[in-house]
Amino acid sequence: MDEPLVSLITAAQAECGKFSLSEEFSAGAVAAALRTTQGNIYTGICIDLACGLGFCAEVAAIAEMLKRRETQIAAVVAVSWRRIVPPCGRCRETMAQIDVRNLDCRVIIGKNQVVTLRELLPEHWLLE
Repeated sequence: MDEPLVSLITAAQAECGKFSLSEEFSAGAVAAALRTTQGNIYTGICIDLACGLGFCAEVAAIAEMLKRRETQIAAVVAVSWRRIVPPCGRCRETMAQIDVRNLDCRVIIGKNQVVTLRELLPEHWLLE
């Protein structure tokens, strides 16, 4: 795996660390980092709440990216304390919908495993 991808994993690992919120809820069990095509790195953590109110770490990182008016992702990774976590369907769809060019971004899905978002979303409905 090339150095830019390794540094992305390191950036995500630096943010990962579960902590308690009120009641039975928590945050930080999964962290994500993404690099934009402009070379900026944005990170986020998950929030685990009841009733589907929480959100994934990738979405948190995407929100940080969007605050800076960037939309195109070059590479993305999510990690838990013990492993790399492939993006869920909601996160995959979010990346595709904010910028269809993100179908060509690199997604780290495991140790020495990198695929494009397009491979995770074949024949995407946004493409003609």
